[in-house]
Amino acid sequence: MKYDVIIIGAGPGGIFSAYELARLAPQLRVLVLEEGNPLAKRKCPIDGVKIKSCIGCKPCSIMNGFGGAGAFSDGKYNITNAFGGTLYEYIGKDQAIDLMNYVDGINLAYGGEGTKLYSTANSDIKTLCLQNGLHLLEASVRHLGTDINYVVLENLYNELKDKVEFRFNCGAKTVRKTDDGYAVTTADGEVEGRYCIISAGRSGSKWMETVCRDMGIPTHSNRVDIGVRVELPAEVFAHLTDELYESKIVYRTEKYGDLVRTFCMNPKGAVVNENTNGIVTVNGHSYEDPAKQTGNTNFALLVAKHFSEPFKDSNGYGESIARLSNMLGGGVMVQRFGDLINGKRSTPDRIRESFTVPTLQATPGDLSLVIPKRILDGIIEMIYALDKIAPGTANDDTLLYGVEVKFYNMEVGIDENLETPHKGLYAIGDCSGITHSLSHASASGVYVARHIVSTLN
Repeated sequence: MKYDVIIIGAGPGGIFSAYELARLAPQLRVLVLEEGNPLAKRKCPIDGVKIKSCIGCKPCSIMNGFGGAGAFSDGKYNITNAFGGTLYEYIGKDQAIDLMNYVDGINLAYGGEGTKLYSTANSDIKTLCLQNGLHLLEASVRHLGTDINYVVLENLYNELKDKVEFRFNCGAKTVRKTDDGYAVTTADGEVEGRYCIISAGRSGSKWMETVCRDMGIPTHSNRVDIGVRVELPAEVFAHLTDELYESKIVYRTEKYGDLVRTFCMNPKGAVVNENTNGIVTVNGHSYEDPAKQTGNTNFALLVAKHFSEPFKDSNGYGESIARLSNMLGGGVMVQRFGDLINGKRSTPDRIRESFTVPTLQATPGDLSLVIPKRILDGIIEMIYALDKIAPGTANDDTLLYGVEVKFYNMEVGIDENLETPHKGLYAIGDCSGITHSLSHASASGVYVARHIVSTLN
């Protein structure tokens, strides 16, 4: 079957490519291939009662399906070039911000109206951070919440389902060049299109590497982020989260000079499991609806590791650490900060007696047996630094879940149009290695759709 455009992946990049193509060129035949389920059928079986931990569903409903890995996130759209990827290096800083604002407007029109836009501009917290050796990155943050984010995705799907063709449970297996476009093989057979947009997301990073190898597309090694998810009483960070919601704070350690940063802050949220290629790691969600909120705030503390020659498998390094955690803890591991500092393994009794009540059922253990010393030293140093601007962060009962790993695809060789060396073949979103956020991935989808429309005869 022949199409004008084939989009591989129905995450934010793929969704916004389809949206913009349908808006600007409704005459085009557009096919979206997605490995996972439609939004309504994306259900994680973990209920905390009968099923308490990850059972390795394939595909994982948290990571795959309409909406991508961000469908059940807390729906934070960071409008900034300071973090979230390097899209601006390809399309320019002003255009990147304009596209992120455009995406924000669409989200508001499809169910996000009334949600708050936070900003770090002119904040006294920036001064407080600087006075204590911390650096607050500037951004505007639209917080939809996990619940409203779901509503927006639901409305976008209803808008698109009669304008483009979706095939769920139909992941791409191979991509090859033809005389007049590209052929994509799936479990349902082969489809052909004049243009092909690959938006396979973080969960498609390994597959994307094979595509690049088979098609001779240059790549170069990227980084991996390794750390823990911190959970503590919401009151400790309330003065930051009430004003900023998401505060991206960076600290340079005294011992090694490494950068440690906060990531994915979830005020009154919950810690959750995440399954990437069969490896169970940890993440966090939060809700806009007060009825679904908890008494805790959680956020990640991550250390980025970049590797030099001859080592090229940064994701493999992160996976090995996550597998070790899975081996020792049967999944995600949790430890009280006081136990970590005192060289003790947390036990079920110590966790049960903690004043911080965990929102995720994880295995009490010892993170020092899992996380490399240099990374763990940096995380401990960062916790003490944060304690200066948010007293209580370094309390004994602060909970640390491990491990949190952010896998990034190798950066794909693309030009200023996000086009590979093969004309008409594009790589966008997190699988390209240049975006690491909902806002950047969505913006890249809009950008490529507009470029394709501009090339139509």
